[in-house]
Amino acid sequence: MKKFELKYGCNPNQKPAEIYMEHGKELPIEILNGRPGYINFLDAFNSWQLVKELREALGLPAATSFKHVSPTSAAVGNPLSEVLQKACFVEDIEGLNDSPMACAYARARGTDRMCSYGDWIALSDVCDVTTARIISREVSDGIIAPDFEPEALELLKAKRGGNYAIVKIDPTYVPDPIERKQVYGVTFQQGRNDFAIHEALLQEIVTENKEIPESAKRDLIVALITLKYTQSNSVCYAVDGQAIGVGAGQQSRIHCTRLAGQKADTWQLRQHPKVLQLPFLDQIRRADRDNTIDLYLSEDDSDDVLGEQNWKKWFKTRPEPFTKEEKRAYLDTIRGVSLGSDAFFPFGDNIERAHRSGVSYIAQPGGSVRDDHVIDTCNKYAMAMAFTGMRLFHH
Repeated sequence: MKKFELKYGCNPNQKPAEIYMEHGKELPIEILNGRPGYINFLDAFNSWQLVKELREALGLPAATSFKHVSPTSAAVGNPLSEVLQKACFVEDIEGLNDSPMACAYARARGTDRMCSYGDWIALSDVCDVTTARIISREVSDGIIAPDFEPEALELLKAKRGGNYAIVKIDPTYVPDPIERKQVYGVTFQQGRNDFAIHEALLQEIVTENKEIPESAKRDLIVALITLKYTQSNSVCYAVDGQAIGVGAGQQSRIHCTRLAGQKADTWQLRQHPKVLQLPFLDQIRRADRDNTIDLYLSEDDSDDVLGEQNWKKWFKTRPEPFTKEEKRAYLDTIRGVSLGSDAFFPFGDNIERAHRSGVSYIAQPGGSVRDDHVIDTCNKYAMAMAFTGMRLFHH
């Protein structure tokens, strides 16, 4: 296939629309089901690059959940504890930990379920049946992967009334080293960002604390590769092989750090016993459960948010209140989180906010005129910070 005609572009009025290869080359994909759209393909090709690079860097199957050309999360296929399975709503998936690919997607989808609603999925490895079972019950637009087990493919084809978008990509495809795009009729050209992210980037540790354990190095690599395919400015918190908070496309670095930190805090609080034991009514849909948990974990006290009558819409019995003080006390026990930034931190306020979300390890390019202030703030909290020397803007 040399080109594929799309229903429309970003919006219904933007016609005609198509994807194609220059010089009459074959597209590196097969469309196995559905009719992916313009934004679907933007998500597909960006998300595929992310998981392919994670797989190459860490040697583990990787998955990401994408929305509007940025990842809500990305993860590698580490097994899930019972608590994590429950927090990700996959405790009933038989044989989950026997499938690293399923573990990766369970983590990526489970991290920020509000933002992952209607996601585009990328898998680094063959989509197996266990992974397909997780995907089959979530609201999702489509998937890209190098291949699909036959039974997995049939499960996915049944989604969205048979219209679920399924794209198979040639894993050996290598794009041209020069990329181009047009804005307002003007063509932009640049070298493709083929900068490799690996452990050697973390050698220049500029803080008093020089210790970054192997697990944190893995998490920093997850964060940095995630940022490489996130709309800038962007900041990413990561732990246990998964991105737990992504702040994308903000004009101010501190707003990135706050947004991503808030998402990371929500992820941590979702694992609190009060959340895991919420007495939901049996008929509550998964998306409504996500929204209710988000409301329960809002900045207001949960008892005030739920109100005297609202809880009856969602729960069998009234849940215990979860006060701001309890939430803060729980978050204050969190340590060992890693944080990556796609550009330098201009002020120490970013470090102060990161500390509130349990960050112990940081990787950022460095190069600010206030690097000394940022380093001093890290030293204040005994954080270890590496300067990578490489900016990772993505637009």
